Amino acid sequence: MKNRSWAFLAGGLLVALLLAGVVSNYASSHPDGLDSSLLKGCTVDADDNIVGGSCPAQQARDHELADSPLADYGVRGVRNSFVSTGLSGVLGVLVTFAIGAGGFWLLRRRGTTPTDGTTPTDGTTPTDGTTPTDGTNPTDGDPATSDDVRRRADAAS
Repeated sequence: MKNRSWAFLAGGLLVALLLAGVVSNYASSHPDGLDSSLLKGCTVDADDNIVGGSCPAQQARDHELADSPLADYGVRGVRNSFVSTGLSGVLGVLVTFAIGAGGFWLLRRRGTTPTDGTTPTDGTTPTDGTTPTDGTNPTDGDPATSDDVRRRADAAS
């Protein structure tokens, strides 16, 4: 991978870690999404406990993984809520990155091998799937000649 690609990847990971570790603590504790729509029809107190009315949220039960180490956007055992939320975000980013990197590593392109079963003996890689039969190196004449120039010359002849 090129140095520029590594820099882009590291920069993206750094931004994701910063967002997950710091900015996530400033997200609204009262989002407008699913939680609030499930509370329609109920009266809630300041701690979001249902004190009256009828709404779908009254049927809610704890999830099977409610006792897991990263439940409720925090890390179990960490008392400081700012650190707990940030740490759970950072762990989530790192786990997601590791799974993604592992997937890309498994699916990466491998080096191609010649299809005719031969390999060049002069240390070059053939571009057309064949090897020179006269023992010459196609770049012997001009070491500055690029593969693109050679391909264009071959195509023109």
